[in-house]
Amino acid sequence: MNDDIDNLKKKILYRSLYRGTKEMDKLLGSFTKIHIDQLNNQELKELENFLSIDDDNLFRFYKGLDTEFKFEPNKINSLFKSFVFKKN
Repeated sequence: MNDDIDNLKKKILYRSLYRGTKEMDKLLGSFTKIHIDQLNNQELKELENFLSIDDDNLFRFYKGLDTEFKFEPNKINSLFKSFVFKKN
């Protein structure tokens, strides 16, 4: 079971870091690194689904703009919406 969770976490982390645009790589990578170890199995699956949304809609959601995608209220969306990105 732990191997399944570890593999899922690796998959999620990879997906968060290699989005296609450098800005979203940094934003989603930072967000994921901070929260991934505090999430339960259901929340990890929600995060995996969240990362399947295109960058434009994710960025617009983060900035509080209108999106083409309907974001359901859940822990991942709430955490992302309140995430404060700190440039290194």
